[in-house]
Amino acid sequence: MILQCPACATRYLVPDNAVGPEGRQVRCANCKHSWFAEGQESPGHIDVVAPPKAKPPEPEQPELPVQPREDREERVARPAPPIRADDDRDPFAHEPPFKPRRNPARMWTAIAVAIFLVLGSAIGALLYFGPDNVAAQFGFGEADVNSSLDVQLVRSPERRILSNGHQLLSITGRIVNMTDEEQPIPPIHAELRNAQGTVVYDWTIPAPQRVLPPREMVEFNSAEVDIPRNAEELNLQFAPSGG
Repeated sequence: MILQCPACATRYLVPDNAVGPEGRQVRCANCKHSWFAEGQESPGHIDVVAPPKAKPPEPEQPELPVQPREDREERVARPAPPIRADDDRDPFAHEPPFKPRRNPARMWTAIAVAIFLVLGSAIGALLYFGPDNVAAQFGFGEADVNSSLDVQLVRSPERRILSNGHQLLSITGRIVNMTDEEQPIPPIHAELRNAQGTVVYDWTIPAPQRVLPPREMVEFNSAEVDIPRNAEELNLQFAPSGG
């Protein structure tokens, strides 16, 4: 049977036995309006749903114009215009197979850099793996005595003012042989620096003995008078050989 909504005039197709002879209350699924429909008896309250709307037919795709075969062949096979001798061309442009021109200045620069790197590596290897006095001869440090001997302070330097007003600085240190061989002991060079790191006073401490047995140590003492009042830092190092 067919039911029509009195509010929006939407029509619905329902089974004959959905309403019954006594009629029943129904509701429109489109506008939610309720009304009493005559029909067959069926308990409960039902919703009627509108049948699905048919999809409109899709528009036909227009045919694309196809150019004649002769026109396509003519466009593809059309040769490029010949290059005339009087065309504006770069006379320095690469010719086939387009090999780049060599740059002599860049080539010589690369060779010079390579030679510099090789020489630098050779000098570094000579200073590191060469004889003990090579680095000292080139001015890159002292002889290998510093790696064999170590100079240390036993306690903090003592500074006091004498009765005559002069300042006295006394230090006590030790020299340690770090190797398994007997080592000669060079003199010790002492420096006093101010807060800016400038040397304000220096002196030489004689070696307490000529040689030091393997893995042994020896103490030394030194005292200086009339040291500058602005001296704040003490630096001890072995004097170079022959110095």
